[in-house]
Amino acid sequence: MNILAEMLLNEPAPMAIWATLMLLTLPALVVLANPDGVRNPRLALTEAAIFVRRTGERREQRRAVRAAEAVRVVRYAQEVRVAATQAGEAVDRWQARWRESADRVDATLAAWREADARWARSRAAAAFGAPWTPQSPSEYAARERYLHEQVRAAAARGDLPLTAVADALAGRAGWDARLHPVEQELAVRRACAAHLERLYLAAADAERAAWHDTQLARRSRDSLRREAAAAESWAVRPAVAPDGMSRSALAPVA
Repeated sequence: MNILAEMLLNEPAPMAIWATLMLLTLPALVVLANPDGVRNPRLALTEAAIFVRRTGERREQRRAVRAAEAVRVVRYAQEVRVAATQAGEAVDRWQARWRESADRVDATLAAWREADARWARSRAAAAFGAPWTPQSPSEYAARERYLHEQVRAAAARGDLPLTAVADALAGRAGWDARLHPVEQELAVRRACAAHLERLYLAAADAERAAWHDTQLARRSRDSLRREAAAAESWAVRPAVAPDGMSRSALAPVA
C-alpha cells in the first residue's frame, strides 16, 4: 500500500478534503462534458439538475409501482389461500360422502345376494310343485291374507318398496292372491331380489359419481394451493411473474 492510500484510509481529514474537492469540481465536469455547456455553463448546470431530479422521480415512481404491485400480489395470494382452504374442506366433505356411498354399496350388495339366495331356495322348493288345495272362498281369503302379510313384512325390512304394499292390496303389478302360498312366496322373493338389485345398481352409480366429484375437488384444491404458493413466492420478488400465473390475475380486487 502506497503512502497516499495509507494516508486516505487512516486520516479522516484528507478524505473529507478530497470529497469536498470532488463535489466542487462536479459542476465543472458537467459543463465540460457538454460542448454547449462551455458557452452557457448556467444552462448546462440547470439541465443537469433537472436530469438528476427527474432520475430521482422516476426511481421513486418505479419503487411505488413495485410496492403497489407487491400489495396486490399479497392480497391475491391471501384470497387464493382462503379459496384453497375452502376447497380442502370441500374435499373432506366429498370424501365423507364417497365413504358413505361406498358403505351403502357394500350393504346393498350383501342384501341383494342374500335375497337372491332366498329366491334360489324358493325356486328349488317350487320345482316339486305346489300341493293342490280346493279354491274355496275361505282358502282364497287365507291366500290373500298370506300375500298381504308377506309383502308388508318384506316392505318393513326394506326388501320391497312401500308401493308394493299398495299394489298387492289392489291386486296389480303382478300380485295375484289366487296363487298357492308356495307360489306367492316365490313371487315375493323374486320381487325382493329384483328390488334389491336395483338398489345396489343405484348405489354403485352414486358411489362412482361421488368418487368422480371427489377427484375433481382434489384437483381444484391442489391447483389453488399451487397458485397460492406461486403468488406468495412472487410477493417476495414481484418483479418477475411466476410460471402459470398471468398478470391479469393481479388486477385490483373490488
